[in-house]
Amino acid sequence: MTDPVPVESAGDSAAPPDTRFTLANERTFLAYQRTSVGLVGAGLAVVHLLEADWSSRLLGVLLVVAGAIAAVGGYVRFRGVDAAIRGERELPSYAATHLLAASVFVCLLAAVVSLLQVFA
Repeated sequence: MTDPVPVESAGDSAAPPDTRFTLANERTFLAYQRTSVGLVGAGLAVVHLLEADWSSRLLGVLLVVAGAIAAVGGYVRFRGVDAAIRGERELPSYAATHLLAASVFVCLLAAVVSLLQVFA
């Protein structure tokens, strides 16, 4: 006589996600958050510590905006990747990385303008 094969219920069929992937996703999320804190801190330092001219204020505001992009983009990416991992789907592509890179580039241009104004 053979043993009966257990029948899986609908809730038991989904295996938990691999812990390594979940932890890697969390580390990436925390990297986005660290970047955000650094950008916001740099923006506040520029506004409060440099001369109160338009180029310094613009640079400070752009750095804070870039920090906000990093924070929100990192969270959106974290949630999407987590859902894909749990659903065993292909990882989606997110624009957060490209948008953050573009915003940091704009901050770089504003820093150059600010430096040129100081030395002019």
